[in-house]
Amino acid sequence: MKKKKSIGLKAKIILLVPLGVILTGLLLFLPAGTLSYWQAWIFMSVLFIPFFFVVSYLLKHDPKLLERRMKVKEKEEREKKIIKMAQLLFFIGILMPGLDYRFGWSAVPIWLVFLSNALILLGYFIVFIVFKENSYTSRIVEVEKEQKVITTGPYAIVRHPMYFGIILIYLSISFALGSFFALFFFVPGIILIFFRIFDEERLLKKDLKGYKEYCKKVKYRLVPKIW
Repeated sequence: MKKKKSIGLKAKIILLVPLGVILTGLLLFLPAGTLSYWQAWIFMSVLFIPFFFVVSYLLKHDPKLLERRMKVKEKEEREKKIIKMAQLLFFIGILMPGLDYRFGWSAVPIWLVFLSNALILLGYFIVFIVFKENSYTSRIVEVEKEQKVITTGPYAIVRHPMYFGIILIYLSISFALGSFFALFFFVPGIILIFFRIFDEERLLKKDLKGYKEYCKKVKYRLVPKIW
């Protein structure tokens, strides 16, 4: 039974990953009107090469986490609205840099492009560390029956280390793609993450045993001494 589930999961990944690469390429290069959009090539390499390694690691060591990350249907109406808004903003944010490249609206310095790609890698690394530490990092806001409070690793520093990594990535994408204007669409997406954090904590305090005590111990959500 487990073997069949594993085969089914692998089949989904074999289908969805190339599809994701193709779709991302279309969203970047079609608006740019050229394949000479060098920032997009670097960004896609930074985005997908680590992604392949992470997916391969999870397939071997934690396929259940991979299954959780593939869930997309939120149970709460408020969360559904937040996700729809976030997806729309992300979609426009990814389209904008290509248009920016075509019409020359921005002049992002090369050093900032490479620094931003390095920050995206750092964000990826933080998310990967979270995955290794917490097998219950579902994409949707939920609490599973056997779920326990994780207090080790990055969770000993802040309560939402994965969101910190994601925010780092969000803040860096527009510059990595050579666009200042795209940032106007990624920043509202980050604000939506804050709302999601509040909703997630409310659910965890209500349904996850020991989470209230954990919040008293680890006081900061994203950045120590700040918030």
